[in-house]
Amino acid sequence: MTTAQETVEYAAEEAPRLPWTEHAPDVYKAMIRLDSVAKRGLDPKLYELVKIRASQLNHCAFCLDMHTKDALAAGESVERVVQLSAWQESRHFYTEKELAAIELTEAVTVLTDGFVPEEVYERAAKHFEEAELAQLVAAITVINAWNRFGVTFRMTPGHYQPGQHG
Repeated sequence: MTTAQETVEYAAEEAPRLPWTEHAPDVYKAMIRLDSVAKRGLDPKLYELVKIRASQLNHCAFCLDMHTKDALAAGESVERVVQLSAWQESRHFYTEKELAAIELTEAVTVLTDGFVPEEVYERAAKHFEEAELAQLVAAITVINAWNRFGVTFRMTPGHYQPGQHG
């Protein structure tokens, strides 16, 4: 138990392994463009929930920092953001459409479990029109790519402010 008199020491902030955006600027610019078109037609709050959930699964602290801040700035509630890691036990916080998107996000993100199960895909297909479903899968795919950069290069969380890009 800590008291007000105790101080908590944190590890010194580590620099990323490599400033990858400087070394692969065309890839970074292409990712930014891909991200901007992948989210078209998706509800901004749903889009951020998907990005947060994939980032939780991929253990990407940088993306978690960014997308939780963006979700809150878009009007998402703290409660729903906090409960997202336990969405299966907290289903009442989300709409059926959001639950279908979150479940699809998990299936697409954790492919080590095999293919995206038919029942997961069908549940999502019931809640999203075909074009919107294609955009949703694109958004899930893009955040998974961002997560790979963030985790591989150990990008440092904590400095992002909503509205910043990159």
